[in-house]
Amino acid sequence: MRYVLLFLLTAISLNAQNEIPFKDEVKEIQEKVNTTWDSEKPTIVFTGSSSVRMWEDLQERFPSKQILNTGFGGSQSVDLERFLDELILNYDPKQVFIYEGDNDISSKRKPKAIEGTIHDIVEELQRRSPEMEIVLISAKPSISRWHLKRKYKRLNKKLSKLAAEMKNVRYADVWSIMLNKRKLKTHLFIEDGLHMNRQGYDLWYAVLKDYIN
Repeated sequence: MRYVLLFLLTAISLNAQNEIPFKDEVKEIQEKVNTTWDSEKPTIVFTGSSSVRMWEDLQERFPSKQILNTGFGGSQSVDLERFLDELILNYDPKQVFIYEGDNDISSKRKPKAIEGTIHDIVEELQRRSPEMEIVLISAKPSISRWHLKRKYKRLNKKLSKLAAEMKNVRYADVWSIMLNKRKLKTHLFIEDGLHMNRQGYDLWYAVLKDYIN
């Protein structure tokens, strides 16, 4: 009986290890996006963690463009790297906006390690689609993670430098516009203190509209 139990526990453990994080969520995103995507129209993809996923009126903000939102909540940069085909490359976008690093910092990943993953993502996208333009959206400040602001600022400096050193890559700063001098504009957030309300997305739009191709 003891050996049977050990076998079952081992099998469960191996199965858990083989389960790919966000696999089901990414599949749902694909199914949803595929119902509206027109492969004959130029495509712009916004992807990354929940700040992108929760931007519900993204397409309405840019009515003359075909915008696909493939954001997946809770993701880190390593998760996006795993699903580059499913979330970006399968749609052959002319331009992609990436928001990752927020959850990485909260999960205690170091800015240098995050930069390395983002660099690998950009390199792979450019290898597969050399003409694609990539916009790296800076990490945003928030109420719930304000105590980590120094790490976020270090990450943003690294992302800005990375974009400056690579062809067809730009850096969009949404950090600064969400501050009043050095103080956070707290009215931009919903109750959880992390995600933005419409006023927050208004500021993002004010910055990102100038980057849209």
